[in-house]
Amino acid sequence: MPSLYQQLAHDIEQGIASGTYVAGERLPGVRALARTRGVSVATAVAAYEALSDRGHVEARPRSGYYVRARQALRPIESRPAAKTAAPRLVTGQAMAMAMLKAASDPAIVQLGAAMPDPAFLPTQAIGRVMARVMQVQRSQAAGYMLPAGAPELRRQIAQRMSQGGSVVSADDLVITTGCQEALSLALRAVTQPGDVVAVESPVFYGLLHVLESLGLEALEIPVHHREGLSLDALAFALDRWPVKACVLAPNFGNPLGCGMSDEAKLALVRLLGKHKVPLIEDDIYGDLGFDGRRPATCKSLAPRADILLCSSYSKSLSPGLRIGWIAAGRHHARVEYLKYVSSIASPTAPQLAVAELLANGRYERYLREARGKYASAVARMSDALTHVLPHGTRLSQPQGGFVLWVELPEGIDSVALAHRALRHGVSIAPGPLFSASGKFKNCIRISCARVWDARTERALATLGKLI
Repeated sequence: MPSLYQQLAHDIEQGIASGTYVAGERLPGVRALARTRGVSVATAVAAYEALSDRGHVEARPRSGYYVRARQALRPIESRPAAKTAAPRLVTGQAMAMAMLKAASDPAIVQLGAAMPDPAFLPTQAIGRVMARVMQVQRSQAAGYMLPAGAPELRRQIAQRMSQGGSVVSADDLVITTGCQEALSLALRAVTQPGDVVAVESPVFYGLLHVLESLGLEALEIPVHHREGLSLDALAFALDRWPVKACVLAPNFGNPLGCGMSDEAKLALVRLLGKHKVPLIEDDIYGDLGFDGRRPATCKSLAPRADILLCSSYSKSLSPGLRIGWIAAGRHHARVEYLKYVSSIASPTAPQLAVAELLANGRYERYLREARGKYASAVARMSDALTHVLPHGTRLSQPQGGFVLWVELPEGIDSVALAHRALRHGVSIAPGPLFSASGKFKNCIRISCARVWDARTERALATLGKLI
């Protein structure tokens, strides 16, 4: 006869199998479960732990237990080669711009753009604080800001970075118009046209746009889908090519969502230091880890290394605020000057609003909620894709962020698929956009930060039929 906790676990498992609880959904808290079922809290915990051991649920720190996505599709587990192809100039990124323009139609279901739906963002809190800024700080908000940005915002960012182990002051930071500008300023500070820049492969296509605009050659370094950048491949590349900078997102980079261990990050910094190559660290998704723990940055682990840390609040607060920043270390003066000649300064009112959100603790409270929401959204999308995509498809298993990398069976042309999908009202991001050499032809990126409704379900069904 099964014990009490085993019977409870069985009942919950049946609820998951029947669809009473869906992938990504939060299960009842242990106290609520114990109360409704008339058992002890220890029995409820034991039932959830048994389900966790069997892979049906997952525990999230300070959040509770959630239904885990079913693994009908196999995870991506290929190990990258230790060698890299030759660097090349980035071209052909006009395709991305054309698709972004086409997908801006509100009638299109956005599964391609890595932009969270407003339902995932604290829009009401942002609206209130923006109104207060324009009322209370009207004269300051209406004027130009210093090129480095609002002092109050830089102080708040410096405090948060210091809490994470990065010893920086407000004077070490430059506020930028999103992370894209931060990356561009960093590259302009340490490279010249024609230089070779090592990048992840696959890599966020916005970075490829920047490289193309600056006349830089991209050297693609393969990424392991669980462990991050291949250090063996990077070592090979550094020995063979005159690399002038390395751009990398060690924490939940787009599109794979994987994270490097602290040991791997330190090994990366030592390797680049040996070759005197600056690291441009993209940490835009660093606050969005699923386990609730804020991972270390390379800059916090190696404060004296040549690292230019770039980030923004576009993925965590709102893309429309366009608030990013860069801690450029020894390149600070050059970056500040480049910011001035590029745009004088970023808009003032959003800077003041974000400074207030950071100061009053609203951002941290929102983050605790947002991490769970994004993890649930990824789990639910993963589960839904298992029902519509063909056998042989593989999915990434991101540790943070809100995008999925989908490896379709060989022979499927993701660019042709993307064009067909747009004609049917669905936007996806085809794999070749994420490579300077047009690799990943059978891959697509899916954004999971969408409201789950009938439109989303129909879009996924359409995508499955087109494939």
